[in-house]
Amino acid sequence: MNLFNVYPLFNINPVKAQGSFLWDDKGEKYLDFYGGHAVISIGHNHPYYQNKLKDQLEKISFYSNSVQNNLQSELAEKLGGISGYENYNLFLCNSGAEANENALKLASFHNGKSKVLYFSGSFHGRTSAAVSVTDNPKIVAPVNFSERFIKSGWNNIEQLEEVFEIHGNEISSVIIEGIQGVGGIMIPTAGFLSRIKELCEKYNAALILDEVQSGYGRSGYFFAHQEFGIEPDMITTAKGMGNGFPIGGVLIHPKFEASNGLLGTTFGGNHLACAAAIAVLDVMKNENLIENAQHRGKYIEDEIKDLPHIRSVRRKGLMIGIELDRDCSEVRKNLLYNHRIFTGNSNDKNVLRILPALNIKKEETDLFINALKTVLEKI
Repeated sequence: MNLFNVYPLFNINPVKAQGSFLWDDKGEKYLDFYGGHAVISIGHNHPYYQNKLKDQLEKISFYSNSVQNNLQSELAEKLGGISGYENYNLFLCNSGAEANENALKLASFHNGKSKVLYFSGSFHGRTSAAVSVTDNPKIVAPVNFSERFIKSGWNNIEQLEEVFEIHGNEISSVIIEGIQGVGGIMIPTAGFLSRIKELCEKYNAALILDEVQSGYGRSGYFFAHQEFGIEPDMITTAKGMGNGFPIGGVLIHPKFEASNGLLGTTFGGNHLACAAAIAVLDVMKNENLIENAQHRGKYIEDEIKDLPHIRSVRRKGLMIGIELDRDCSEVRKNLLYNHRIFTGNSNDKNVLRILPALNIKKEETDLFINALKTVLEKI
């Protein structure tokens, strides 16, 4: 049997990782400035994280959600404390797409409506409803398409108001990323988010903030939307939540009532996943990683913004989009193969996406800055 060939692969096979570095099977060392799509939040193989998982493996690694699991309660309490959403409830699942699926479903259960508003440039996942609110026709199969899903322009308040004027009484929820990641690090304006919130309240629609990539300290706030003082009805999270261990979650406003069987999952919130997620929160708090994201991100921006061929730097914390005056693919390949640095791209072919671990050190940022300077000055 062969693998189903859906991923374009670099000819690199990582076999070891520590902190912000990877080593391949040939012994080559790489600086990780992408974190596997913002998944590596506290660095590879952080010793505290490793010990938490090893300790849990010696106890119990899995049982279903038909029994009590005190680790789930500990995770919910710590997540509420560090995020400031102590009065919300937590539903645990396995991924960002699954978190968004459950949020969309819960909104529809709550208000009995069926239409969903999403925005141009969005990415919310590849599963049923999640891919239907993702702005990429190439990955939306005919079975996923429905007129229930309505697209509006990013940061376009006038179009937003027009959609609500026509469909407002049918809109169950509005889903929006705290910062668009795959879309090219596109940041919503405060006015845009505020107007979405106002219209959701007016028309009894649920506001879902997808913080799968922009959450967990990535933006310099625990959740990116918190910079704007917006309180959503639901917040979805995953990626950096488990530092590589699959886990996702939905933070749910207390106005939503739970009932037996309303939502469910086989693997979500298992013992190992909770141990990983608790370790991440402990490290983030003990090592002040949200503050580090603010400082390191600003330092990177200040050092690169005037380099040749850079049109703009879009950044919040350590969520950075570097817009070049050309396709970024050759720059990305040059960084990878000549300087041994992993970076990312986006749906905007000119945008280089930078998502290092939140505990990145200054000397590691300097490695990236100097390499990028070398590459761009040689173009």
